[in-house]
Amino acid sequence: MYIIVVGGGKVGYYLTRTLIADGHEVLLIEIDPQKSKLYSERLGTIVLNGDGAEAAVQARAGAARADVVVAVTGDDEDNLVICQLAKQKFQVGKTITRVNNPKNEELFRLLGIDVTVSQTNYIQNLIGQAIPERPFIHLMNLRHADLAIIEASITHRSPVANRTISEIDLPVDCAIAAIARGKELIVPSPDTVIEPEDEIIAVAHRRDEHRLRELLIVE
Repeated sequence: MYIIVVGGGKVGYYLTRTLIADGHEVLLIEIDPQKSKLYSERLGTIVLNGDGAEAAVQARAGAARADVVVAVTGDDEDNLVICQLAKQKFQVGKTITRVNNPKNEELFRLLGIDVTVSQTNYIQNLIGQAIPERPFIHLMNLRHADLAIIEASITHRSPVANRTISEIDLPVDCAIAAIARGKELIVPSPDTVIEPEDEIIAVAHRRDEHRLRELLIVE
């Protein structure tokens, strides 16, 4: 797989090294001449000095044959331009971008970026998972159909406790995908009874998260 990484900060540099170690063909684009020279000494000829937001630079990097373009600069506008250029001009199959301001994540998805990575949101989700009292956690966004994966802890006070899934008025296009009950993982059917202390994994439209929260838990 040929992967172009744009942005030679710590993230871009170590990502490039990791991808090389995994056996991928990688090219790192860095706009700063001094950084480019330093990385060239460490990585060899796979470093290209230039502005990855320019079509000519992406063309020199061989974007037309790239499988993936990853934009990890410190500027969200640059990352967006890099990914849109890769997809629209060079028909790159997949674009991945770092989102420095989590408020931009939704916009990036609407504009066609395949995968967005927000370090702020990632850390926030990890904190949520580390707090056992927190009963409802947004685990992950899915780009297709604007979906989210959600985890909820069921208590005796939950409105759905001791009810079958068929008896629950779930939001449209929302599905309970799995139930963790102790060491057991259950793939539920309509007749499955939700019990107190169950851990529910659900897939839902992000617009329905608030309604799902009210349905599954009592805070």
